[in-house]
Amino acid sequence: MASFLTPPQIVQKIDEGGVAKARLSPGRTFLLALLAGAFIGFAAHLATVVGTGPYAWWGLKKFMVGSVFSVGLMLVIIPGSELWTGNCLMAMAYFEKKISLSELLKNWVIVLAGNFIGAVSLALLIVSFAQLLNGPVGGTAIQIAYDKVAQPEEGLSHWFAFFSRGVCCNILVCLAIMMAAAAKDIAGKIWAIYFPIMAFVASGFEHSIANMYFLPAGYFAKYFGEAVKHSGKGADSLDLLNWSAFFNDNLIPVTLGNFVGGFLIVGWTYWFLYGKVHSPSLEEE
Repeated sequence: MASFLTPPQIVQKIDEGGVAKARLSPGRTFLLALLAGAFIGFAAHLATVVGTGPYAWWGLKKFMVGSVFSVGLMLVIIPGSELWTGNCLMAMAYFEKKISLSELLKNWVIVLAGNFIGAVSLALLIVSFAQLLNGPVGGTAIQIAYDKVAQPEEGLSHWFAFFSRGVCCNILVCLAIMMAAAAKDIAGKIWAIYFPIMAFVASGFEHSIANMYFLPAGYFAKYFGEAVKHSGKGADSLDLLNWSAFFNDNLIPVTLGNFVGGFLIVGWTYWFLYGKVHSPSLEEE
């Protein structure tokens, strides 16, 4: 037997998983979404720590940050939880007409809410209660948040840039999930997750759920003097760290980009190529 699933078998497995997700009770879905938001938040905090301090080679820093961030999706997939960016692959079950639009949207609303609360709660716990960002790491958190909302150019150029980064990000995230689904052992799943996730982070793409941690963490950290000192940011820059900028300048365009990358580019394309409706000869034997 092969040590991994073929592309048609992957699509069938993701299809069946989408149906199972749609059938989960709202309470279970929300709890699993809380976990996923926190799991991605743990990875984002670890990435912030690793990204603090000088690196002789700038690309090495990006590589290391991306490498440790991949832990987040490992925590989501292997123990099991509900991550909205991954649930964009429910497209396969939807286009196969196994779930309705209302079931799809219901899952997405609950999961997005749970991911948001889980990620923001972890940011509050780490920054305000554990006080782990009152220093150089806090300075990095502020810098990360600032870079995600600062607008070097006016108008739609910033919005479209972050939308595009969101598209690229969720293409890689959803491919990581499909590759992990193809693997039949833990080691295979870990390696399948690691490379695409490392690639999206190192490339500078944008993940909406990760930003639900990164931006609040930077906002909370700006109230610590040592963190502000290490960030090198002045009052005008810190004023950009607010909830309005979080949603309007980052979360909305990134989430829409994640939708296009995951639901349309990966979900629809692989369903069209390997779904039963189009390719009955490619079904799992």
